[in-house]
Amino acid sequence: MRGTLLLIAGLLVTAAAQAAPNAAPPASAAKPAKAAPAAPPAATAPTVAACTPPEPPPASARPAKPALPEKPACLDTKEGCPGWEAYSYNDAIKAYNLQAQAFRPIAEAYLQKLNAYVKASGEYAQCEVNAMQK
Repeated sequence: MRGTLLLIAGLLVTAAAQAAPNAAPPASAAKPAKAAPAAPPAATAPTVAACTPPEPPPASARPAKPALPEKPACLDTKEGCPGWEAYSYNDAIKAYNLQAQAFRPIAEAYLQKLNAYVKASGEYAQCEVNAMQK
């Protein structure tokens, strides 16, 4: 949620920054009352670093959680399951547990990428705010 808000704030700041250069200066600011020694505009204007928006991790990189094996209906009955069905289900659960163990580090790596994106979004929004204030 925080990343979404930061992204929205960044978009609003970007839109405001794009609209500001098109605004005309006030008439009183156009001609100063007293002539001052002119300096080259490049020397007096501060250079504003360009803020680059962060790139989110691609949705295709999101790992898919392994599916739980289907639970046999006989597990919920009073009699229980026949031996072969219980063994088959037990084997499927063991295979699922192995897949889940392999999934965890992949999911954690993707989570780190998402957290880095959220952090970069905050830095981008702050960069845009600083650029507007200059």
